[in-house]
Amino acid sequence: MLMVDFQQLNLDRRKMTEKKYLETHEWYSLTENTITIGISDYAQGELGDIVFVTMPEVGQEFSKGDSMVEVEATKTVAEAYAPMDCVVVEINSTLDSEPEIINSDPCGEGWMVKAEVKNLDDSGMLYQEYENFIS
Repeated sequence: MLMVDFQQLNLDRRKMTEKKYLETHEWYSLTENTITIGISDYAQGELGDIVFVTMPEVGQEFSKGDSMVEVEATKTVAEAYAPMDCVVVEINSTLDSEPEIINSDPCGEGWMVKAEVKNLDDSGMLYQEYENFIS
């Protein structure tokens, strides 16, 4: 008999729907003037098991579209890009020793960077739009 944890399912769905997604497969969420950035579950699946992450420095500035994070997986190396102009204020240092967190929770505990927004560009896709984009 299939057992479904509807509470967890709703929590996972909420994590995904509170975010916006880019065509380059990053997600971001805005809280006041701070943006949290990671890669989508789709991106993680396409990359395979993530084994190493190269993070930016706190204080480093990025323009929209700049490479922020290098992600090394068993299949390939990829980059995560800045969704808007920003300055890094925090990195997920847990990923230094446990990059595999991204494999199991890319849209939650596997977040990569928090940054102060310098030029707001909230043009990312809502989850349903992104879901249509990747299918």
